[in-house]
Amino acid sequence: MLLELALDLVKLTLFVACAYAALRAYARVRAPPWTPALTRRRLAVLGLLTLAVGASKVTEDVLAKESGPVDEAVLWFIREQVPVQWSGLFEAITRSGSAVFLLPLGLVALAALLLTRHRLEAALLAGSVASSTLLVYLLKVVVQRPRPDLWDTQWYWGSSFPSGHTLNTAALSIALALCLSRLWTRAGNLAMGCAILWTGLVALSRLVLGVHWPSDVLAAMCLGAFIPLLISVALDARMSKDAS
Repeated sequence: MLLELALDLVKLTLFVACAYAALRAYARVRAPPWTPALTRRRLAVLGLLTLAVGASKVTEDVLAKESGPVDEAVLWFIREQVPVQWSGLFEAITRSGSAVFLLPLGLVALAALLLTRHRLEAALLAGSVASSTLLVYLLKVVVQRPRPDLWDTQWYWGSSFPSGHTLNTAALSIALALCLSRLWTRAGNLAMGCAILWTGLVALSRLVLGVHWPSDVLAAMCLGAFIPLLISVALDARMSKDAS
């Protein structure tokens, strides 16, 4: 199993490296308007490619039903390691990734951006939230993966793949972090760290509560981070085109 995992990581790394090299080669030959954005946001583009390849691999394994044994083993391991007394804490964390909490937070942030005339950041936030919500609904309807039934859990709407709590939390929190980094550069790293921590805790809470498989939350984290990063890079490319 470890050898297979190592081989998968090597293949994913090669895919990302080849895709980035091809993108750079295309930019050098054709010199599209987004070339400056590609150079300036190198790490973001590499992150986008890594997230896209990672999400594709996890989704492929889920659809091929190859992730079941690993998913079950990890879920039982978490169940055995986390004390029962912590259930209340993780229930509170999981509620922070629900629409009841995320929607008001997103609307307040969007209103603040619009009132302060930061239209690009508002577009980034609104596009991330709307896209993540639509993607969660479509994937749940299409994949129709049964939720774990290893022990008694609370009922949640929809199929197991992907984790809507995790994906929407990642999309909103990372979008907010990117907006803050655009408006206040010094706070960018701290904001992104908080976004990753929040997303990770929500993802873990879904596993502790036994309502998602590990591959559900892993794919959700990749897709949730991919959406705002893609929109951010696209906005930079658009700005570079307008400036030229």
